[in-house]
Amino acid sequence: QVQLVESGGGLEQVGGSLRVSCVASGRIRSTNAMAWHRQAPGKQRELVAVIASGGITNYSDSVKGRFTISMDNAKNTVYLQMNSLKPEDTAVYYCNAVIVTPPYGRVSEYWGQGTQVTVSS
Repeated sequence: QVQLVESGGGLEQVGGSLRVSCVASGRIRSTNAMAWHRQAPGKQRELVAVIASGGITNYSDSVKGRFTISMDNAKNTVYLQMNSLKPEDTAVYYCNAVIVTPPYGRVSEYWGQGTQVTVSS
């Protein structure tokens, strides 16, 4: 069983910074990729940033240049550093991971429960 647990959300003012973290735990052979998604009230969930195990990253246009995703492979942890926050960044942020589990090397996708990020103006 694999679990993803997010932390680090909260309330921040416009222009401020926050960092959210997500730790994957359980029976993990390897992590192929980890990502952050977000869902604002009344809107669909959207991909914010993704990082592959080799370090390649991709960002949505709305956060490019402001957010940075990073991953600690040894700790199965992904971080999202959010700078120059805007009110439209307010959302629940969800961690997502593609993980290989023993003993047969099954590849599965997992989701965390989400952490609230609120940017006040």
